[in-house]
Amino acid sequence: MKKLTKKRRAVEGKVDKNKEYTLPEAMSLVKEVNTAKFDASVDLHVRLGIDPRKADQALRGTVSLPHGTGKTKRVLVFCTPDKAEEAKAAGADHVGLEDYIQKVTEGWMDVDVVIATPNVMAQLGKVARILGPRGLMPNPKTGTVTNDIAAAVQEVKKGKIAFRVDKFGIVHASVGRVSFTPEQLTENAFELISTLVRMKPASAKGTYMKTIAVASTMSPGIAVDPKSIKI
Repeated sequence: MKKLTKKRRAVEGKVDKNKEYTLPEAMSLVKEVNTAKFDASVDLHVRLGIDPRKADQALRGTVSLPHGTGKTKRVLVFCTPDKAEEAKAAGADHVGLEDYIQKVTEGWMDVDVVIATPNVMAQLGKVARILGPRGLMPNPKTGTVTNDIAAAVQEVKKGKIAFRVDKFGIVHASVGRVSFTPEQLTENAFELISTLVRMKPASAKGTYMKTIAVASTMSPGIAVDPKSIKI
């Protein structure tokens, strides 16, 4: 078992493992107990009372965080030449089709979000096995397959994130950086949680919002009381 550093042991003592905090309390505490020397990501982990094996409960979607993620996302747009200038003008970092399909096939993957127009999706079958496992394959459900390339790129650049439930029924998402204020982190987290509540499948039974936890890249996890969040 890995030994905790002196600094980590000190912050571990500040988190009451038997307590569920309110969302604002948790966001103030996560800043206090972060031990990273860089501007670490603050992540929300929400365990839902759903069965992801059922098609109607395999949640995935997008949410626009009011204060962004604190990270400028690198966007690749797959499109035909007639849409290339629109994509570039909107702020896309990489724009093309066959040339980028070839680059991805050869192992290049220096992007965070991939957007495509509907008319090129058939050609992306060549890289689906590469993009899919990384969560980068364009999908109409997340707004990354669209003819309105400009709007899609701008939304991503402003702080729109995609999320999906994993096989354990947990949604993991970054809701900011430790440099954010507790209020900004709280508002971003609330936006994601509100979106998940609105997406509750009709077939989901029992407690829907089971557990919520907050942690930075290098901090202990902090439990949040789901009942304290009024939506």
